[in-house]
Amino acid sequence: MHTPVTIIGAGLGGLTLARVLHVHGIPATVYEAESSPTARTQGGLLDIHDYNGQLALKAAGLMDEFHAIVLEGRQAVRVLDRDGTVLLDKADDGTGGRPEVPRGELRRILLGSLPAGTVRWGHKAGGTRALGEGRHEVTFTDGTTVETSLLVGADGAWSRVRPLLSTATPEYAGTSSVETYLFDADTRHPAAAKAVGGGMLIAPAPGRDIFAHRESGGTLHTYVALSRSQDWFAAIDFTDAAAATARIAREFDGWAPELTALITEGDTAPVLRPFYALPAGHRWDRVPGVTLLGDAAHLAAPNGEGANLAMLDGAELGAALAASPGDVEAALAEYEPAMFARSAEVVAFEGAEAHGTDFENDTPRALIKMITEQGR
Repeated sequence: MHTPVTIIGAGLGGLTLARVLHVHGIPATVYEAESSPTARTQGGLLDIHDYNGQLALKAAGLMDEFHAIVLEGRQAVRVLDRDGTVLLDKADDGTGGRPEVPRGELRRILLGSLPAGTVRWGHKAGGTRALGEGRHEVTFTDGTTVETSLLVGADGAWSRVRPLLSTATPEYAGTSSVETYLFDADTRHPAAAKAVGGGMLIAPAPGRDIFAHRESGGTLHTYVALSRSQDWFAAIDFTDAAAATARIAREFDGWAPELTALITEGDTAPVLRPFYALPAGHRWDRVPGVTLLGDAAHLAAPNGEGANLAMLDGAELGAALAASPGDVEAALAEYEPAMFARSAEVVAFEGAEAHGTDFENDTPRALIKMITEQGR
């Protein structure tokens, strides 16, 4: 089977690329390992920024649909010390440039904007190979193959397309997140709900942080970030939810009970999510007929930018292809250097911010802006 533009991965970046191509009348096929759009939950809230993610949605012609799923008030931020002292309490006054939306709803909008059949579900890429003259073949785990004159790896951290371009592989970033949910929090978990407030809570400390989002329907989504080795986490039996919860909670002994309640009162079993990253400034020499976007290209530890960058990558790649009809290499030569620079700038900014403080409260700025993302 031959298709002109083949996208591996139906995440936000790959779908944005497919949508922008569709807007410009360019057909594409997206191959996704998941069996259906509802095969798994898509994670929590995403803040979509006016300087990258929203630009992508504008290019996709989906701003009205985006505004319809924004959760009002969720740009509020509270920063608490470990004893519960409020260090920052910033309300959402409607003027912020980072409205929060549910990741699953955003993906639904992108999927709904594509022609029927654009996404081929249940196609997990097993390997790729070059065929020469800018053409490539993808072999799926069911034994089927596809040949393409443009292959785009939008398949995340463990991309099967990346080896065509780079020998780099993700390495453990030194931190993992443990997640849980508290349901009907205002009624069943009032102290924790009050601590979180209307938007996002950050309770920072060296090597251990508690983050929480207020999602829809009174749900609180907790992310506990711990800078520990993989061996340390491997010693915890996460199949025993009670024991795992107790072990994680011990890392926060002495913290205010309204904060530790976000761990100990979880209504779901704790889920471990290690963070991985590609080398900072990851890039490759131009290889005809293939490129990457999003985490496949520039995976970093969660910094609030990953989904936004992936969407902007997809939009800019789509726009470059539309601007150079019949000349894929010209489009890729325009897209890749800009993408490299954009992702490297974010990493450099994060490194500088980690050593700075917010002028209002002496809390590390990187922590205040960090919103832990799902699907890493």
